[in-house]
Amino acid sequence: MLPFHRRDVRREPSPATTDKHLHAGDSRGKQLRRFVVGWIKIAWRDLLTLAVLGAADLGIYEAPYAATRNFPITFDKSGDIVYPQFAYPARGWIVSPALSGVICVVIPVVIIVLAQIRIRSFWDCNNAVLGLVYAVVASSLFQVIIKQLIGGFRPFFLDVCQPDISLAKTHNATGLNGVGFHQIMYTVEVCTNPDKQALKNAMTSFPSGHSTTAFAGFVFLFLWMNAKLKVWADFHASFYWLAVLLAPLLGAALMAACLTVDQAHNWYDICAGSVIGTVVAFMVYRMCYAAVWDWRFNHIPLRRHRVFDYAAAAALTPDVLGKALFVRKLGWGRKRRSGRRAARGKARIGSNSSSVAAAYAGNGSTVMPHEHERGVRYPEPVTVHPNGGGQYYGRGENMV
Repeated sequence: MLPFHRRDVRREPSPATTDKHLHAGDSRGKQLRRFVVGWIKIAWRDLLTLAVLGAADLGIYEAPYAATRNFPITFDKSGDIVYPQFAYPARGWIVSPALSGVICVVIPVVIIVLAQIRIRSFWDCNNAVLGLVYAVVASSLFQVIIKQLIGGFRPFFLDVCQPDISLAKTHNATGLNGVGFHQIMYTVEVCTNPDKQALKNAMTSFPSGHSTTAFAGFVFLFLWMNAKLKVWADFHASFYWLAVLLAPLLGAALMAACLTVDQAHNWYDICAGSVIGTVVAFMVYRMCYAAVWDWRFNHIPLRRHRVFDYAAAAALTPDVLGKALFVRKLGWGRKRRSGRRAARGKARIGSNSSSVAAAYAGNGSTVMPHEHERGVRYPEPVTVHPNGGGQYYGRGENMV
């Protein structure tokens, strides 16, 4: 039995159990070892790529700042420096960069893994966890390259720099001190702070790494939860699922917005990082799953060496497609029925099949209800009857 394998699914031949690496006569431990070896053979290139990109991310982040930027220094009548955009106090991080990375990876991973108690799909867990890491690593590398080559001053730059313009005459290797209109533009050569790492940090504001990581991790989690909960599907979902679905977006927004409180970033740094993280999250989710917004397929994890047949899948019903779902509603994610329940299901199909088909055709549904060989079918639509008083009765479970 493979990890997270559904217990309610019949023991029947499938690609996973008929794989040449799995033998029915082997012990469960031996099957698991062979499965792990097979998974490593499939995933080792991605794991190696993650390691290389992660090392490149860290190496580029630690490299010297490449750009030379000018900043203005003007004085009021008292002789104080006046340029409030970069004159905020250096208060320190509300959420440190390291803690931000942990939050944006660990919390989504914990949610995904805990959800497998109900979903019980190894490949869904595999695609979701690896996809989350792909999104965070790829977006972080993207933003750190821009940060090192382009960068920008943080709102507390002058507080860290502590400039002394009298140094411009003796510290002007770039030739860019005391230049521009009224000669008010200077470089970090006039800074008196000896901490080079602090100066570099104060000059690498664009784009925001916090917001990039937050939106990469939590937007990916949002897309995954949307697929598993079917909030926007072919039925009216319960409002509390929508509230749950919005939680990752709220988390990302809070992590990004707190950067305006501690004055660690300018608003445009935060917006740029949010866009980078969101775009990469969408790209990675579509790479790992059959769709992003198509409610019929967006919960299905794609396999590396198997082509997903969209045309054939479109003719199937939710009880067949919905094997990797959290929601249990209107056929989505429900267990297979067998025995007397299946027989009763078959009996109901004969009497209601024409009305069900007509109802779904009237709704514009492309997924027509039909009987399956195991007695599993798409649930009937709500049957309502007028009582003469303007009220309608129907089964409550289908109307929630």
